[in-house]
Amino acid sequence: MRATLRYGAGRFQRSAALEATEAYQLPRLIQLEPNLYAASFTLMKMVPARYILRRALDDGRLEPGTVIVETTSGTFGLALAMQGVHLDRRVILVSDPVIDERLYRRLSDLGATVLRVPEGAGERPGGYQAARLELLARVRAEHPATFCPEQYTNPDNPRAYAVAAEHILDTLGPVDCLVGPVGSGGSMCGTATRLRADAPHCQAIGVDTFASVLFGQPDGHRELRGLGMSLMPGNLDHRVFDHVHWCSAPVAYAATRQLHQRHALFMGPTSGAAYVVARWHARRNPGARTVVMLPDEGYRYQDTVYDDGWLAAHHAGVTVPEEPFAVDHPHAARPPWATFAWARRSAAEVAAGEPVGAVPR
Repeated sequence: MRATLRYGAGRFQRSAALEATEAYQLPRLIQLEPNLYAASFTLMKMVPARYILRRALDDGRLEPGTVIVETTSGTFGLALAMQGVHLDRRVILVSDPVIDERLYRRLSDLGATVLRVPEGAGERPGGYQAARLELLARVRAEHPATFCPEQYTNPDNPRAYAVAAEHILDTLGPVDCLVGPVGSGGSMCGTATRLRADAPHCQAIGVDTFASVLFGQPDGHRELRGLGMSLMPGNLDHRVFDHVHWCSAPVAYAATRQLHQRHALFMGPTSGAAYVVARWHARRNPGARTVVMLPDEGYRYQDTVYDDGWLAAHHAGVTVPEEPFAVDHPHAARPPWATFAWARRSAAEVAAGEPVGAVPR
């Protein structure tokens, strides 16, 4: 008998066996320190991808012959390609010219078509993300029937994470603090909202990178991929977040290696960025149960983050700072690691308000 995971107000239910894409949804919950737990995903983006596509299938928006199209340069595209195999639907993905080659080969092997925007498109306002949206619109115009999951604006993205939150609650009980990287906003906003249904005091700490517009930084070049944006996603509800941290690429890389060496967790650099923040917070709050979201595994980074020669050539001597620098405005955040008390305010409220600076406790 194949298992199903039921979404809704109650806890999900499982039967005997899971299909491949369904099995990717639930994170492994691993104790890292006495009060710090990792929600470690093989492929976190499978959570919204599967939920969004199954909802579209149920309500007739994904009929046979409909092409699944999306703009993505990361693992959301991988999740869609895997779903395309199970649903027997063609998948076209619009991506950056610098998409990881390992990921590109895997997407192609799954039958997905990957279209890359031209080199230099990232110099325009909105960067590669704006260029990708333009190309996506042209792709949709060329096909009679398409479905776009619209991960940045579709409310089913954050809604999907109820299944992960309920798994955490069933296993650990109420959570005092959730830490995780922010890109589309779906995982942190959706998971934190569901956790607060059981524990309203639960803090949410978002982890971004410098030169990302998500939490008030000016847009610019970002080496650290998988979090941060050049355009503001509709699914990012700033009022969810108590604190925000900005982490540089070198610090994230060093923390990723620490996570592997100390806990044998082979994860990507967005997980490293979240881990360094969560470990710092957990040690400052020993009586609080902290959970950190680790989005995906490290196989795409074997030639970079996990290669000592590459690290020495690009980021020699980088170590993880003992603590972040607290700033009184997002514009003041600078590498290698900074933090700001967001205090569950909207972006407009933060921009218009008096400077607020406090180290999170």
